[in-house]
Amino acid sequence: MQAKPLMIRDVPSGERPRERLLKEGAQALSNHELIATILGSGTRQESVIQLSQRILHHFNGLRLLKEATVEELKSIKGIGDTKAVQILAAIELGSRIHKLQAEDRFIIRSPEDVSRYVMEDMRFLTQEHFVCLYLNTKNHVIFKKTIFIGSLNASIVHPREIYKEAFRHSAASIICLHNHPSGDPAPSREDIEVTKRLVESGKVIGIEVLDHIIIGEKKFVSLKEKGYV
Repeated sequence: MQAKPLMIRDVPSGERPRERLLKEGAQALSNHELIATILGSGTRQESVIQLSQRILHHFNGLRLLKEATVEELKSIKGIGDTKAVQILAAIELGSRIHKLQAEDRFIIRSPEDVSRYVMEDMRFLTQEHFVCLYLNTKNHVIFKKTIFIGSLNASIVHPREIYKEAFRHSAASIICLHNHPSGDPAPSREDIEVTKRLVESGKVIGIEVLDHIIIGEKKFVSLKEKGYV
């Protein structure tokens, strides 16, 4: 005889995620309990707690869940449009809050500052993203933009696209950066050539390239420290 599924009503009230959050705060909940709170309900076959555990197991934790699409979520039994949207909305909201905190007059004084600013966003990316930080005269980040996505190539990273944004935002200087999905931030020949080209262009128009930083898995390389800027 098939065992009766454990439903949320079968869990003692003091152990339910929503009640625990109210009593102990969100920080007291595990990852799957937070997801259960967002979803609110499970299915006829399983509780929201069991469904949340399956979601985490499917994505092998939060790391891949962070990049999930609606289609990937809906491939999980028990997840339809509504639950997929709830999860993605919560992820996006958390990401925006994090960026607000990071961008609150963030000052760049060193390559380590750049790493702290972008590491958590960029180290998980599965494709190369070339990003520019635009700074004012006090080295405050005033704008951040992804210039292109794909393998780094000197013919693709055109200075006009980078400096157009610098003029638009009245930036005094820029910092270029991109990620290596392999996790190894060692610069390639193409990385060095792109850097030299951008530095020379910046000298001509009077906007300094302060650095080009390559992001890996919890580590980075500064091309300025390597002598290429």
